[in-house]
Amino acid sequence: MPKRIVLVSVLCLGIFSFAKVWLATQQDQTDTVFHVNVNMVQLDVAVTDKKGNYVTGLTPWDFEIYEDGIAQQMATFGEENEAPRRLEDYPRPTALSKTGGQAHGDARQPMVRNESPSRVASMVVGANVFVLFDTSNYMYRGFVFAQDAIAEFVRSLDHPYRVAFYSYSRNFSRLCMLTTDRSVAISGVRETVAGDDAALYDGLLMTLKDAARCSGRKVIVAFSNGPDNASMVAPEDVREVAQTEGIPIYMISTQQARLDPVSTAVFGRMSSSTGGKSYFAKDWQDQDKAFASIRDDLAHLYTLTYYPKFNPNNGWRSISVKLAGPAFKDCHVRARSGYRPRSNRHFMQAAAAP
Repeated sequence: MPKRIVLVSVLCLGIFSFAKVWLATQQDQTDTVFHVNVNMVQLDVAVTDKKGNYVTGLTPWDFEIYEDGIAQQMATFGEENEAPRRLEDYPRPTALSKTGGQAHGDARQPMVRNESPSRVASMVVGANVFVLFDTSNYMYRGFVFAQDAIAEFVRSLDHPYRVAFYSYSRNFSRLCMLTTDRSVAISGVRETVAGDDAALYDGLLMTLKDAARCSGRKVIVAFSNGPDNASMVAPEDVREVAQTEGIPIYMISTQQARLDPVSTAVFGRMSSSTGGKSYFAKDWQDQDKAFASIRDDLAHLYTLTYYPKFNPNNGWRSISVKLAGPAFKDCHVRARSGYRPRSNRHFMQAAAAP
């Protein structure tokens, strides 16, 4: 009899202990909070009319953003070199038309803001501009003209911009890291010499790797005068990294590079899909106009950001930016065409260290 009592007591104690553990487990599950990290997506957007003129003075309410066809909620908005601000800082239009545009007045007119001039001035920021220069043997002809065009481009950038200058042939060289001192960058330009094979895509990947570490707006301006004949990476891989990082690539070359149909197609795809532009100067002197056009473009970009809504697609996601309302039917919007979620990227990690 005593043995039976002891056995029953042990059994009850075991059941009680199990119940206590089970209840504690349920309590832990109830109190569990799941955190999901969502990376903000930044878009540099250019808007032009049917004549190619920049459309300025637009508001956040004039834009619509779609990711894989899913409408997104804009988080911040900025025009030209103004730092992006939350939508709460922008007065919502008093009335909206059924089409989403402003019901009264011209949507292209600049907004009336309540900030003092000193506050607005303190919010002005510039882009981080990475210049990549072809110093391969394709550059023997007209090398000095190209140096002059790049030096003038660097010299003419507005004061908020920071500039880095790199060069490539078979090897990649960082001749000037990001700086606001134009003279340092120009000295780097003047130190370059031409020779050896061309590894453009390797150089672009290394430049993207540096640019990705910077916060804020960043763009790459690449001058290449011939096809790539020495890179280890494919141009499509470089393009995807640029799209995912949100870094527009501007390509400048001469008619000599345009003689190669492969380079022409690659340059066009790489620039258009990242939100940049490509230029083929008619002659060496015409390069100045191409650089001036890029400088003008950088000064007229809108910066839009959003946090992606739930999307089961863990692969490539397409981005579409549109203008709301019939008033903008003849306008053209230029922005990167998509990106790959950060958790699924491998190209940046695979890039070889210099």
